[in-house]
Amino acid sequence: MESEQVRHGPSWDRLFEFAVAQAGLFTTKQAAEAGYSPQLLVHYVRIKRIVRVQRGVYRLVHYPLAEDEEYVTLWLWSEHQGVFSHVTALSMQGLSDVLPSRVHMTLPLAWKKRRLRVPSGVILHYADLPKADRTWWGSVPMTTTRRTLSDCAATHLSPEFLLQAFHQALHRGKVARSDVQDVEQVLKPYLVPA
Repeated sequence: MESEQVRHGPSWDRLFEFAVAQAGLFTTKQAAEAGYSPQLLVHYVRIKRIVRVQRGVYRLVHYPLAEDEEYVTLWLWSEHQGVFSHVTALSMQGLSDVLPSRVHMTLPLAWKKRRLRVPSGVILHYADLPKADRTWWGSVPMTTTRRTLSDCAATHLSPEFLLQAFHQALHRGKVARSDVQDVEQVLKPYLVPA
């Protein structure tokens, strides 16, 4: 039995629904759900209705470019499983002057066994993040401030950046001191006694 979408042909409206929630981007899988075959996607690329951003990810040509397009593209690459983390999340939250040269993303532990074609400039971490450790930055997930600080402390972020982020998070009320005792312990040699 044919699916309803295949019988009725491709649905631009359905494709647009996916794209509007993802900065104008959609995946090959989402396109198939909207009734678009790989051949039809190639045709739409050729007539400049869509553009291929990377393997398996496309963007509607007339959709306004979004500031977070790079992150949305990577999130789609991760099949909606990745969470931006470590110094990337620190930068997204504006908690320090750190300027990451690569994007850090945490994927579920089960992904560690997968053979992945990792996009250039991406560093992967693996952990099963509970919902309590996730939040949103625009249309992509990132780790919460508490989790971000803990991850940065555990991966030995430079003390001046970690100290700056720690103080900014406390000052802005993003975390309570009791929530980041692990970070405070790492920073103990650098903290000025009150």
